[in-house]
Amino acid sequence: MDGKGVPAGLAAVADSAAELICGDGGSVRAYEELLDAVVRRAGRDRVGLAEVLRPVADHWSGLHRPRTRAAQRLLAVVRAAVQPVGAEPRAARAGGGDWLETCQHEAARLVIDERVAEVCGWLRDGVTVPMPMLLAAPSRAGGAVDPRDLVMRLTEYEQAGARPGPADLGQALLRCGGGPVDREVLRAAAELTLPEGPRVAAWLRQGGLPRPEWTVEQEPGPPQPPSRRRGARVGRRVLVGTGELPGRGDFPRTFWPLFRRFEPLIGCRHLLLGHRERHAAAVLPWHPEIVAARMLAEVAATADQDGPGNAGGAEFLPALAASEGPPGPAVHLALAYGLGAGPDADREAAVAALTALAARDRLDGALLGGELARLVLLGTLRLPVVTESLRAAAGTASAGAAGSGAVGGRTAGGGAGVVWPVLAAALPGLLAAVRAGALPRHHPPLLSLAADCARDSGARGTVVGVEELAGRPGSSQAVREARRLRNTLAAA
Repeated sequence: MDGKGVPAGLAAVADSAAELICGDGGSVRAYEELLDAVVRRAGRDRVGLAEVLRPVADHWSGLHRPRTRAAQRLLAVVRAAVQPVGAEPRAARAGGGDWLETCQHEAARLVIDERVAEVCGWLRDGVTVPMPMLLAAPSRAGGAVDPRDLVMRLTEYEQAGARPGPADLGQALLRCGGGPVDREVLRAAAELTLPEGPRVAAWLRQGGLPRPEWTVEQEPGPPQPPSRRRGARVGRRVLVGTGELPGRGDFPRTFWPLFRRFEPLIGCRHLLLGHRERHAAAVLPWHPEIVAARMLAEVAATADQDGPGNAGGAEFLPALAASEGPPGPAVHLALAYGLGAGPDADREAAVAALTALAARDRLDGALLGGELARLVLLGTLRLPVVTESLRAAAGTASAGAAGSGAVGGRTAGGGAGVVWPVLAAALPGLLAAVRAGALPRHHPPLLSLAADCARDSGARGTVVGVEELAGRPGSSQAVREARRLRNTLAAA
C-alpha cells in the first residue's frame, strides 16, 4: 500500500497513465503494458481502479487534449474505466460496425483503433467473466508476440472461462509469425478447447501471415517542380504496392484493408492525418513492408512538401527499423525520404533508423543508395540535405559501433562501414547525371564524405564515374575530392 492507502499496483497504473497521456503515449512496450494493466486490474478491482484513475481523467476534462493519437487512445481507455459500468448510452459508445474505410493508407490505424474500442467496450459494458489479460500484449519491444506466450494466455482464458475479443485475438495473431513454431507449442495449441483453438493452431502451423508480393512504382508523368499546394507535384515519388493476402474473413472487418491489394498510385486526401506513429509498425511487426508501403506517401511528404502539417511522426522510422520482419523496398524508400526530410526531427529519426538497421545487419546499402540517387534526380530530395544526413549517420553509427564493440559485416568500419555502401551505390548515377546535364553541377561535400568513408572503412575497388572526374584537368573542389576518393580506393 502507498501512503494514501492505495494498493501499490493500482498506484503504479495511475502513475503510468498520467505520464504516458501527458507525454506522447510512450513506447510500444509502455503503451501496451498500460492497456494490459487496466484490463487485468478491471477484472480484480474495478472500483479501486476507477478511483485511482479518476484524477487522470479529470485532468483532461477541459477543452485541451493529449497531443498525440496514442495518448488520446489511452485517455479514452482511462475514461471508460472511470465511468460506472453501463452508464454511457449505447449510441455513444466506441467501436461497433459504423466504421468507414476512407482511404487505403489508414489500414494500420483502423486496427489500432478497433482494438482500443474493444477494450473500452469491455470496460463500459462490463463482462460476465473478466479478461485475464490482453492476448496481444507484446513479448518483444517491437510488438511481436511469441507463439508460446499466446498459447499460454489462451490456456489461462480457458481456465477462467473467458472468451477472447475478436480484435485482441486478431492483433495477437498478426503479431505472431516469422517462421516455424516449436512442435511443443503447436501441440499445446491443438489441445486448446476454446472455439478459437483450431484457428489459432492453424495460424501457427502456417507460420503466420504470408509475405505479399510487391511492386515498386513511380508516379506517372514527367517530374514537376515542388509546390506548396498539397498534391500538386507529379512524377516525383517512388512508391510501393503490395498484393492481396488470404484469410481476411477470419478477422474483424476493420482489419480487412491490411489484407487487400494496396495500389500506391491511387491518391486520396487523407495522407497527412498523422498516421505515422511507432504503434503502426507494431501492428505487423513481422511485415514492416506492408506497413511501410501504406505510410510511404506520408513519409515522402516530409521531403517534398512544405508546411507544419508534414512534421511529426518522427518515431515511425526507428520503430519500423525495430520490426522483426525483413526490410525491403518500402522500408528503404521510407528511410530515403526520411534522410531528405525537411523537419529536423524526421531526419534525425531516419538517421536513427539507418543505424538500427545496420546494427542488425539488415541495411541494404546498395538498395538505399540507388533509391537516394533516383529521388535526387527526380527532384524529390535535395542532395545537400541527404549529404548532411548521411554524414550524421556516419558519426552516429561510428559511435554506436564503438560503444557496442560491433565487428564484422557492414559495421566493421564503424560509421564509415555503414555509409560507404550507400554512397558507392548512389555516386554512379549522380555523376552520370552531371555528365548528361540532368544535374547542374557536382556536389563536393558528397564526394568528400565518400572519400572519408572509403578511407575509414578500408574500402577498395572502383566506383563508376569517379576515375573520369578525377582525371579532369584543374583543381576544383569536386575534382580534388574525386582524386582523393580514387586514390583511397586504389591503395594497396
